[in-house]
Amino acid sequence: MLKVEHIDVHYGNIHAIKDISFEVKEGEVVTLIGANGAGKTTILKTVSKLMDPTTGTITFDGKSLSKMAPHDMVYAGMAHVPEGRRVFSKMSVEENLQMGAYSRKDKIAMKQDLEMVFGYFPRLKERMSQAAGTLSGGEQQMLAIGRALMSRPKLLLMDEPSMGLAPLLVQEIFNIIQTIKATGTTILLVEQNANQALQVADRAYVLETGKIIKSGHANELLEDDTIKKAYLGG
Repeated sequence: MLKVEHIDVHYGNIHAIKDISFEVKEGEVVTLIGANGAGKTTILKTVSKLMDPTTGTITFDGKSLSKMAPHDMVYAGMAHVPEGRRVFSKMSVEENLQMGAYSRKDKIAMKQDLEMVFGYFPRLKERMSQAAGTLSGGEQQMLAIGRALMSRPKLLLMDEPSMGLAPLLVQEIFNIIQTIKATGTTILLVEQNANQALQVADRAYVLETGKIIKSGHANELLEDDTIKKAYLGG
């Protein structure tokens, strides 16, 4: 579904991403793990066209993304849950969710998907008329995920969904990721909580200073002594 081939990304003179290649197949959850500054967020921004690679190619559903703008990605079937949630703080919870569906015209199905999101996150239904900026951090994360799901994405990009959340909420977010996975939605997950990410993923790529240093099945990496020592506290 998604193929990234030999991309390099620069911030001015800084060579942030160095000759990275990976793929995400339909129905998979693939996670990118690594320390802060490894380049995980930069990769997601490049995939969703918020940044352009200096070199290399990205194809999604067999089509090159080189000529596409960021807003085109939603119509193509990609949704990005950004780092830091980025909800529309002055708009209500319901309005934020409706914004997620702006590319759709199928009103009946949109209503069904709204109920699906409320099924995942009952707290959002309780706070439907509340301004998004007044929600807790965990609730805002739920809203950011729900907003992305409202576009009915083929590929869901998730950037640090557990960042800054209490352990109980982290578990709740990852339970929801498991549920979304079970519906067949393909997910590319960037996450500092390597242990949780590897438990929910099918495959993983390990990043270090802008390079992929290891990849494999998630359950194999969970048992890898090097990965345990570096990322899992083992």
